[in-house]
Amino acid sequence: MSSASTHDRTTAHDIVPVDPRTDARWLRLAGSQAGSVFTSPPWISAVCGTYGFSPEARIAVDRTGAPVAGFTWAVVDDLCGRRTVSLPFSDRAEPLCDSGDLWRELARDCLGSGVPFSVRCFDGSPVSRDPGLVRVGEAAWHGTPLSGPLDAVSERFSRGVRRNIRLGRRRGVRVLASTEQWAVHAFHRLHVGLRKRKYRLLAQPLGFLDRVWEEFAPRDGVVTFLAYIDDEIVAGAVYLVWNDVLYYKYSASDLDRLTARPNEAIAWSAIQWAVQRDLTLLDWGLSDLDQPGLLAYKRRWGCVEKRIGTWTARPAHGTDAETGRLLRNLTDLLTDDAVPDDVTARAGALLYRYFC
Repeated sequence: MSSASTHDRTTAHDIVPVDPRTDARWLRLAGSQAGSVFTSPPWISAVCGTYGFSPEARIAVDRTGAPVAGFTWAVVDDLCGRRTVSLPFSDRAEPLCDSGDLWRELARDCLGSGVPFSVRCFDGSPVSRDPGLVRVGEAAWHGTPLSGPLDAVSERFSRGVRRNIRLGRRRGVRVLASTEQWAVHAFHRLHVGLRKRKYRLLAQPLGFLDRVWEEFAPRDGVVTFLAYIDDEIVAGAVYLVWNDVLYYKYSASDLDRLTARPNEAIAWSAIQWAVQRDLTLLDWGLSDLDQPGLLAYKRRWGCVEKRIGTWTARPAHGTDAETGRLLRNLTDLLTDDAVPDDVTARAGALLYRYFC
């Protein structure tokens, strides 16, 4: 009998396979303190629905049938090879449990599949104590606590942040918060241009952001902030809400208008919006440790800081050299200044799935 359906009479739980997009028991786990937006059904549905990945999950249920723990991953099989990831295009996706033994039971089918496996989660997770996994990466995480009155929250900001917020007001920056889909589209146009001109990278396709909006909007879980100077959009950011946490997901700005500090105006507006709704934390997400400027920027917002690790089992030997070279060359070609932005956006829709 499969390990996913066996019952060990020495324990008080069964391990059960579920679809994390639709199973009510997974929703209950994802809505607990251990869950995050990246293990939430709407996020998993948006990612897997856009890119055609196959999500799987295992939950532990007690003798009453109530869920007590869970773990989810996606099977990715494309020109870069077959692999299992928890989860594609997600900052982290730790198992929803704190027991090492339970973690191994939940992950048994995944780890026993014989293909490369990777998971990214906070230090302290049972994954970090698993001797069968190898740590291969580290990143930073930052979060701004939002408890207390707004004045108390802002007092924890650096002087530079408070100064830049005032500067933005003096220079006429106006921020609009919208839960409508048109705002996501307006943001995406800016996003494509920034990724192309500053980083020579493709952007997530508009179809993905549309899917995110469709999944989160019915839960009042998505809001886009757009910064204007006069009638021109000069910066934007998309945030998600899950478990009383506001998640900063994507941002973009006009590089020629940064002296007006529109990004600080957006972040401050997002914090005010969150405090008004009694949210408890602004999750700034993952930052690579080789981005000292980004790390310093987030720390100025009164953040707490943690580490996110990446662990693997049977690590792949790397994307086939020819495939990797092809993707890099195509990206360079399609983000050239001579390429129209709409063509670059269409290229992202075709190729972005291979970068997970």
